[in-house]
Amino acid sequence: MEYVASLLVLIGLYVILASSFNLIIGFGGLISIAHPIFFALGAYTVGVLSTQFGLHPVLSVAAGFVVAMLASFMLSLPSLRISGDYLLITSIGFQLGLLEIIKNLEFVGGASGLGGIPNVVQEHRSQVFAAVALGLAVLVVVALRALVRGPYGRAIQAMRDDELAFRALGRNAMNIKIAIFAVGSGVAGVAGGLYAYYYQYLTPDQFQILQSAMILTMVVVGGMGSVYGPVVGAVLLLLLPEAITFLNLPSSVMGPLQGVIFTSLVILFLFLRPQGLVPSSKRVSAGGNHE
Repeated sequence: MEYVASLLVLIGLYVILASSFNLIIGFGGLISIAHPIFFALGAYTVGVLSTQFGLHPVLSVAAGFVVAMLASFMLSLPSLRISGDYLLITSIGFQLGLLEIIKNLEFVGGASGLGGIPNVVQEHRSQVFAAVALGLAVLVVVALRALVRGPYGRAIQAMRDDELAFRALGRNAMNIKIAIFAVGSGVAGVAGGLYAYYYQYLTPDQFQILQSAMILTMVVVGGMGSVYGPVVGAVLLLLLPEAITFLNLPSSVMGPLQGVIFTSLVILFLFLRPQGLVPSSKRVSAGGNHE
């Protein structure tokens, strides 16, 4: 039961991460892979506020949302003016650069990590965290669905599909890009806060490029621009490594193997099924008209 509850916590967290990343890359068309750094900023914000200031868990997680959202402006304001491949390159540098800064900050534990995060749930810990993580995941998915199916969501997708035409109509594409980048990053910070309270120990190695590959794979395999696609992708990609663990491979093999699996799945789906397992309604209708 403990194992299942722990797995459900991870599923809830990664549904939040994949869905918020899908808002940026799937609906917004913004090619960034720096999502794990906002996940990290939310986690470290909670870690510092809970260990050094004893702030209430709800306020700490809210602060993680705000810090991650504000940090997104450091990436979005200079780089969204160029977008495309330049945004991708900038996002890689931004993530690696901030991780190096974290490794050298003593008050967040440096490279050795930050421990001592308080246990905020005493009884049935994993079950409570599983319920909270899954509840937040459902809330994020429902909110995202409401957003993309409303007028603002249609504006986001119009900007993604043809930015020049969108600007010709007098709409400000830059403001929309910055807004969805901030919201997606802030939600990742909430997931990071919950992660910090559950695992109670943080190191920079937990938020490296492999995390970027994992979240990107969940979105691509599930279906970019689909509300429920990242949910399917997150569940599938979390259950797959769990199945591999039954092979009892050494840890030195498991890490690289997961990276190979994630990369291979992205490449295969991009070429063989670019719409993912759960294509967006727009692509389905387009396919139906074509047939």
